[in-house]
Parts: sequence; C-alpha cells; structure tokens
Amino acid sequence: MKKTQTPLLLLLLLLLLISAVAGLPSTIYFTTLGRSRYTFDIFTLPILPTINGQDEVQLTDGQSVNYNGHFPSPSQSSSLLSLVSNHTIPYPSSSPPPHVLIYVTERHGTTNIYLDVYTPKTFTTKPHKNPSRRSALEITNRVQFPLLDHPVKGSSSTFTTTMKDRPSILGDTDELIYVSTHEDPGRPRRSWAAVYSTRIGPGGETRRLTPRGQADFSPAVSPSGEWIAVASEGERGWGGEVEDLNTDIIVFRSSEPEKRFRAVRHGGWPTWLDDSTLYFHRRSSVDGWVSVYRAVLPNRRGGEIRERLVKVERLTPPGFHAFAPAASPTNKTFIAVATRRPGSAFRHIELFDVDRRRFVEVTRIVSPNAHHYNPFMFHDGSRVGYHKCRGSEGDGGGKNGSPLFLESLESPIPSVNLFRIDGSFPSFSPDGERIAYVGLPGLYVANRDGSGKREVFPGLAFATGWDWKRKGVVYTSIGPVFATEQSGVDVVSINVDEPGAPIKKLTTGGHNNAFPSASPDGKWVVFRSGRSGHKNLYIMDAIEGEKGGIRRLTEGPWTDTMCNWSPDGEWIAFASDRDKPGDKPAAGSFAIYIIHPNGTGLRRVVYTGEGGKANHPWFSPDSKSIAFTTDYAAVSAEPIANPHHYQPYGDIFAANIDGSGITRLTHNAYEDGTPTWGPKYMKPTDVAEQLNDKETCEFDDCHWLSEASKQVNQVQDKRVCA
Repeated sequence: MKKTQTPLLLLLLLLLLISAVAGLPSTIYFTTLGRSRYTFDIFTLPILPTINGQDEVQLTDGQSVNYNGHFPSPSQSSSLLSLVSNHTIPYPSSSPPPHVLIYVTERHGTTNIYLDVYTPKTFTTKPHKNPSRRSALEITNRVQFPLLDHPVKGSSSTFTTTMKDRPSILGDTDELIYVSTHEDPGRPRRSWAAVYSTRIGPGGETRRLTPRGQADFSPAVSPSGEWIAVASEGERGWGGEVEDLNTDIIVFRSSEPEKRFRAVRHGGWPTWLDDSTLYFHRRSSVDGWVSVYRAVLPNRRGGEIRERLVKVERLTPPGFHAFAPAASPTNKTFIAVATRRPGSAFRHIELFDVDRRRFVEVTRIVSPNAHHYNPFMFHDGSRVGYHKCRGSEGDGGGKNGSPLFLESLESPIPSVNLFRIDGSFPSFSPDGERIAYVGLPGLYVANRDGSGKREVFPGLAFATGWDWKRKGVVYTSIGPVFATEQSGVDVVSINVDEPGAPIKKLTTGGHNNAFPSASPDGKWVVFRSGRSGHKNLYIMDAIEGEKGGIRRLTEGPWTDTMCNWSPDGEWIAFASDRDKPGDKPAAGSFAIYIIHPNGTGLRRVVYTGEGGKANHPWFSPDSKSIAFTTDYAAVSAEPIANPHHYQPYGDIFAANIDGSGITRLTHNAYEDGTPTWGPKYMKPTDVAEQLNDKETCEFDDCHWLSEASKQVNQVQDKRVCA
C-alpha cells in the first residue's frame, strides 16, 4: 500500500480556492443545534453493577466533549505505552499495569483522537446517600496524548481533519483505524466519511482504506487484526436519510482494503466477536424496530466471502429498539447494546445474554434519567464503557460547569475565525462590536467577545439584522417558527440602546413576515412574506415599514426565504426551493440565489442537487463571498449514534458569489446553521470570561426512537429552518 501523496497542482488549486473566499480578516459566528446543551464524557460500569458495590466511573477529564471510546487489548496497550514512553512523557507505573483508553475529543477548537493512560488503583468510590447513583471518581494520575496531527500526515488536504465514529487499533500493530471527513469526494451530497489507517509513531504514514467515491462508517477490527468491517454506502451516496442509513456491511482484509466483500445487505454498526462472527443492527422492514443481528461468515477460501453463504439471525426481539452492539472476544456470553424501550424517555446500555436471550440492565440502575451512547467493552469483558452527558440531567450527575457562550473552532481559512455561539440567528452590528441573537425564546444583545449580554425582548423571535445607519436598531421577526404562509409573524424594529428597548411593528396582518435584512444606505428592509399564499421576497421602507412603501421582489409558487443584503448594496442573497418546490420545508430542494435589489440579475450560486439543502446565506464584509449552511457534505456518522438534530449534518460552507471556491468550514455530526459574517477578526484569546446561565444536558434523543409505531413507511418530520 502506497503512502498517500499530495499532488502539487491539486494543493495549489486548493489554496487558491481557499484564498478566493478568504477576503479581509473577519469572523463567522454560527449556531449548533443542541451542541451547547450537553458536555459528553466517557464513563464505565462493571457488567453486573450493584448498588452496594462498584459504581460508575468517569474516565475522561471533563474537558470539552469526549465520546466514542475504545479499550485496547493488553498487547495493544503495551504498544501504546511504548509510544508514550518514546515521547519522553512519564506514564503511571502501577501494579496491576495502567489502563489505556482511546477516544474522540473536541478540545482545543478541533477534533482529535486522544490516548489516556491512568492507574486503576485511583478508583475509589466516594460515599453517597444513594449508592446506586454514580460517584464522580477523581483520576489524578493520568497521562494524555493526542494521536493525530492536523492535518493528517500524508493526506492531500489542508482542511481541518475531523474524526468521527469509533477509533480502534489494528491487531498488535501501531496503526490507528478511524473515520475522517477531511477529503472532498467532489460531488454534492456525498458523504466525506472515509476510513483511514495512520501509524501512530513518529513520521506516521496514513492510508485511505475506503475507495474513492465511496463512504464508510463505523469501522470495526476483528480480534486478529486481519479483517475490518464497515457500514458502507458504497457508490450509492446519501439519499437524505435521517434515521436508518442505507448501508451494507462490507468486509475486507486490512492488508488488502481494495478487495471488498459485501457480507450483509442493509446493516450498520458492525462489531466482531471473532474472525468469523459479526454483530450489527438493522431496522426491520416488517415491524420497524431496530434490532441486533448476528452474521456468521463462511470459510473464506482464497479470501473471498460469498454473501449467499453468510448466515444472518435476528437476536433481539421486536417491541423496542436495540442498536449499537459491542462484543468482547474474551467474554462471548454477553454483548452490550443501547436500547430505547417504550415508556422510557432515555436510551440505556444493557447486556444481552446471547445464549439465553436475556437482558441485564446496566445504566438504568445507576443513572435512570440520562442518555447513554455507543457502548464498548473492556478487553476482558468485565466492564462496559459508553459516553453520556456529565452535566445535570436528572440523575446523570452533578454540574461540571456551564457551556461557553462563545466557543472557538479551528478554521481552514487563516483570515477567517470561526466561533460557535450559544444562540440562534446571530448578526453583527455594522461596526462589528456587538452581536444580536435569539434564544428561542428571547432576543439578546452582547459584545462581540461575549461580554455584556442582556435580554432586550422576552418573547419568541427569530432572525436578526442591524440597521446600517441608525445606531442600536435591530430588526427581527416575532411569532412562531416553522409556520405556514398565513401565520401571525411580523417584522419589527427594536432600538436596543433606548430605555425599555421600544418595539416598532413594520408589517401588518401577519402572513408570516420574517427574515428582515436592511440595505446599507439605511432606507429599505428586504424580508420574506407569505401574503400571496407563497413565501416570496418583498422590500419595504426601513423606518415606516410597509406603510411607508413596499414592493415585491420575487414571485412564484415556491418558497424564497432567509434573505441577506450585501454590505455593498449590490445584491440580496436568499434560499429558495424554486428548483423543486415542496409543500413542506423538507420536501423542496433549497439552493442559494442572489438578485439585485431592483429585481434583475437573478442567478443561482449553490445547488446541491435534488432534495439538497443550502440555507441561511450571509455575505462576507467585502460582499464577494457567502457563508451558508448545507447538507452538501451529507452525513458524517450513523444518525443513531447522535442526539436529535432537525436538519441532519448541516455544515457551514463558504463560496464566492459566482458559485466558485466552495469551501467547507465545519466538520461534525451536528446541525450547524444560521451563520453570520462580521467585519472584525476576533482571536480565540479575545473571548470574554463569560459562561452561559443555563445548565447543560438539555437536549433530545433521536425523536424517531421514541415512536413505538411499526409503520416503517410513515412520513417522518424532517423539518428544516424555513
């Protein structure tokens, strides 16, 4: 296998595309649905927890977000300990030997895979009035080490490397197996997720194991290291699924990743028991429940796997969801699964006795009112690991700080810094010194560094925009979100600098008037309205509203929405489903368009294909580029592995106004949306020492897991912000 090379021409072209959208130093704020409401850490429990015995152990350190862990085998741990020693970092010496954990973390503004070494003798339970609740155990003797550089060595990309899914070690080697989204497949709505192998030592070589043009998720390495199984979309691409991805279980030798064999149709999240036995989950086409299945592979003469000879058996019964199986090669009696049972509002980790077909509760006994995600087994099968919110959700554990109001992310464009804001629909004041945003409910104003936050309107508002000439005037729309054309939503202006922040109503009669954006000369406001029976764009007087003058800008039986006026006054950008109108927001194909304020020059900037979504455009300060949210990069992980998100896997992109230079700015498994582009460059060190006043762990699990319906073809709610 050859090392991945970086063609000079490709690299130069990539740098030119990035510089094309860079412009002057500036800052982009955006929101991530639910992300600021939870802080994940990795925990572990013995496979038979008792209320008077061992309790839950928090393994990761409470810094940032930590998830998708893996316990290496003893031989793998020895190799990793040697790596730590080679880097002259002293690691804990103890008898028995220290434990090793690898996991995904989002600390320091980017995503990486970390190795933690800790001594088990530090696990001492703190007394608690209710011993069945978790005891937060302090691990004081710990060594941490990032396993990957940025970008990945040997890759052809200068983008931020982002790891998703479960990392693992290949046999007894020093090769790390993981999923990254750093390489563009070159086609809209194709997942960037691919499996890679990187040697962890100095000068580590990286191999791409997923063929070009395909997408793989959830890699699993067999106990011998000879085989790797993945959930693969193959060459089909992403069809917009928000629940059960259309993936197959593909198996290949780690030494020959180009020779791939389909073992199972329609399956996800594979895990190996031994080199011939796989567990995976699948949503039944008969009863609609997600269940765990077992696949026994035939003897592989010549290395080939014949799909028709693979024996597939359903293990968990219908009546509840069971998914994300985890097996231990040394304890073949039990597998760990995540479940969502009717009558429970939370997903839990349970053990399933494969022979007796019985379940043993694990996490519900200890923390019944918290979600538990993606189990994995200790190498000897004695403990099960998972990640969950470390905050204050029910019995989920005590507070460990509140989320940051502004969180810096690593940006692929050196002149543009990225910040996640704990709010929606942010907008910068013309001088770039202040930010307005909504809390759904509530409209707030703060300094650009996050300090001085104050509420200026307590009700339900969405979309914000500042007046360019009248200092302190903010436009917003008041009323219900996701509403019909005739709903009572109106555009108002609020003077946030006057006592009491007086409100002036600019539209009359409701008709879903929303997404106001002022012209740079301060005379006009563009907004969308459903007054004709369809959502189109209108321009009205900025001071007197539609009473002072109004004219229609776009017209048609479709939805034109989310408009933004360019700083130079030449263009208005908006999202539209005119390419394929739908009677519901999720039904259409939303693209980014621009039009001159006089109604001429209409052209499409970004189109991601039929069913695709490109929304919430916002101009750069020099008016030459547009930031927007889109499903251009499809999905980054199996949806069932994450909390609920309305618009799955929206990322922030930027492009020139002629549609060239499309650049991905964020890589994650969340929904990033409502970007705003400010005129000043703010460094991460400039963020004020301000914490949000809301507690963590206020988030939803996948909504469809709560549905006990067995009608697999019923229409799901796939809403997008419209």
